[in-house]
Amino acid sequence: MEFWAVKIGYFLITLGMVTVYGLLLGAIIARTMARVQGRIGIPYWQPFLDIIKNLGKRTAVSHGVMFYMGPVFRIAGGIGTLAFVPVIYGSEMFSNFHFAGDLLLAMYFIFFGQLGMALGAGESGHPFSAIGVARGLGQMTAFELPFVLAIIAVVIQYDTLSITEIVAAQQGGVSNWTLFTNPLAVAAAMLAFLGMSGYPPFDVFTAPNEIPIGPPTEYHSSFLALMATNRAIFASAKLILFMDLFFGGATGLIEMIIKTWAIYMVAVVVGASFPRFRVDQSIRFFLRVPTLIGIASIAFVQIFLLG
Repeated sequence: MEFWAVKIGYFLITLGMVTVYGLLLGAIIARTMARVQGRIGIPYWQPFLDIIKNLGKRTAVSHGVMFYMGPVFRIAGGIGTLAFVPVIYGSEMFSNFHFAGDLLLAMYFIFFGQLGMALGAGESGHPFSAIGVARGLGQMTAFELPFVLAIIAVVIQYDTLSITEIVAAQQGGVSNWTLFTNPLAVAAAMLAFLGMSGYPPFDVFTAPNEIPIGPPTEYHSSFLALMATNRAIFASAKLILFMDLFFGGATGLIEMIIKTWAIYMVAVVVGASFPRFRVDQSIRFFLRVPTLIGIASIAFVQIFLLG
């Protein structure tokens, strides 16, 4: 009991730090995008004020139980993903709940929140909700394919499903990172990450300035606060997962911040440079180039690394 109490306490500290980091990261990126567009942007503390404001509100509107379970499932997916991804390699406090096979569990939690939101949107009663669900699940299925292929290549390469063991195999120098030992898997995963991030040209499921509905307008009060909090947690958890799998992990907080910032900036730069794809263009893109690269990464491991 004492062991689990300590582990849970450490995870709560990690969760708080990652949430604050994710909120600050979101504010900084929003200001960066605003500067690119010739605007000033939001203040750095705006995400924190929004969450506090929404937590203090109440709602008398009811769309059914499943509609309001959507944000709950969403934040459960974010927290669950973070719980099984080691943040700092070799640190007892920031190792979280790692064990053999935790990579599969982390991937399931990534899907869990998105599917929960789809179920919630389906009970909203809005005639356009089906459009958002179809767009979101269609693109999610498309970008998850190259991501899973990249994961398979990494698992075959390191012969383990443990994220901690994958990070351990990349220690000893930059040349041991997956980025350099299997660049094809990293390329497929990073192209999939562009879809996961939701920035242009792959923001088809939110469609800013096109469909004036969706979670930011249909959810409010504490439910919107849950979604905003999860946006910070989930984004940070995915960045940490990519860092662990492909960029050698991190042995300190400063290294973690630098690496996750660099990974996130890839999506930000692409988002600031390209307009949005149509839904069919986005899906075709992921099913072509990134998927072929993912298949090639598995062949590369089998032929050149293990052959």
